[in-house]
Amino acid sequence: MDHDLDQALTAVGPRLRALRQQRETTLADLSAATGISVSTLSRLESGARRPTLELLLPLARAHGVTLDELVDAPPTGDPRIHLRPIARNGMTMLPLTRRAGGIQAYKLVISADSRRREPELQTHEGYEWLYVLNGRLRLVLGEHDLVLSPGEAAEFDTRVPHWFGTTGAEPVEFLSLFGKQGERAHLRAHPTTKHPVGDGNRA
Repeated sequence: MDHDLDQALTAVGPRLRALRQQRETTLADLSAATGISVSTLSRLESGARRPTLELLLPLARAHGVTLDELVDAPPTGDPRIHLRPIARNGMTMLPLTRRAGGIQAYKLVISADSRRREPELQTHEGYEWLYVLNGRLRLVLGEHDLVLSPGEAAEFDTRVPHWFGTTGAEPVEFLSLFGKQGERAHLRAHPTTKHPVGDGNRA
């Protein structure tokens, strides 16, 4: 598993360079679109910098590809969808959507070991909505240090420094909807039956 992960991460650099060259985009243009410095982008493409989720999310959006395609493209000629988990630093991310652009859905699992780590806050362009399935999710968001239980949700601008972790001795599982800046998850509900005001009980 670790060997496969290392191979996948090693292949990210050349894939990033090929995508940028296909789109005739300069490092400066990509830096302006993602907020990632030119030097970091150059080191990612050359393999001198290990890719992280916080770097790959805005790059996948900028290139118009899904995250699993960026990390490890599925075999061609196979019509089935290959959702490939991405594991890094005690976090496993499973893409639930494959369409490029728009809101992307993920299931994330964070191991219990993360509770012993010091929060390393990250920022990037985008907007995120979280829903906890199992375990207790520690969300450090700017000056706030929150703990979310199963059934609780949070939404925030990812330009605010943030970090995810666990608080207990068990992993935490949660769903994440991630969209470009200003794109939020909107719920629309319509009643299935109408009850006129003043209808009351009739004999």
